[in-house]
This record gives sequence, structure tokens and C-alpha cells, in this order.
Amino acid sequence: MSKALVRSLSFFVVLFSSFPSIWAQDADSKQSQPAPDNTKINQRDRSKSEPTADQQKENRSDRELARQIRRAIVKDKSLSTYARNIKIIAQDGMVTLKGPVNTQEEKQAIEAKAAAIAGQGKITNEIEVGSKQASKPSPSHYR
Repeated sequence: MSKALVRSLSFFVVLFSSFPSIWAQDADSKQSQPAPDNTKINQRDRSKSEPTADQQKENRSDRELARQIRRAIVKDKSLSTYARNIKIIAQDGMVTLKGPVNTQEEKQAIEAKAAAIAGQGKITNEIEVGSKQASKPSPSHYR
């Protein structure tokens, strides 16, 4: 066998023999990460009467309404990561806002943005201020 072939075979043997240890490390890291706990916040969504994102109609106008509101919220860099990730559910032109935010000011800013787009009287604001999840500091790279 040529030296080049021996080197290539050796390279592949070393490469493929390291995969099991890489997979094991990946599995260990997944097990050591704490699971996110939205249990308390998401309890209300189990009720059939509560609007959830999967109930949003797939009509163009509701999708566009939710998209415009999401865009306005995400553009506002003064809002926390939690505030920029609230749930926006549009159903027949009516909008429900849900999720945790850090301050009353964030709650009001989000509602104002949604009302400016959807119209006054078309917003149901179920945003929670200062919930346990929202009070956790957000990583600086998300700001």
C-alpha cells in the first residue's frame, strides 16, 4: 500500500473512533442542563377557553396582523428579551397578548404597539408583570 493510502485510512480510523465519545459528551451535556420551567405560566393555556397560538386562524389577515405586531415589538430594543418574546394570537382581527415581562412599562408599551396596529378595543392584554420567569436576568448578548 502507498503511504498516502495508509495516511488516509489512519485518518478515517481516528476520526470515526472519536464519534462515540463526542456523542456521549453531547448526551451528558443535555442531561446536565436544567429544563426550562414554564409550568406555572402555561397552566392557564390548558383551558379550552384560553386562546393559544395553535388556535390562530391561518387566514392572511390574521397572520399579517400578528406579523406586524411582532415586528413592532421586536424592533423596540428597549424591551427585554421576555417582552420581545410574548405570545401574539390573532383571531378574526382580535389580538390576545400573553407572557411575562419585567415591568409595567413594558406591558403598556407592548399593548400600545398592538393597539396602534390592530386598533383600539381589539386587544386582550394577558401579559404578566414581574413573574418568576421574567424576573430572571437576561443574558447581555440578547440586549
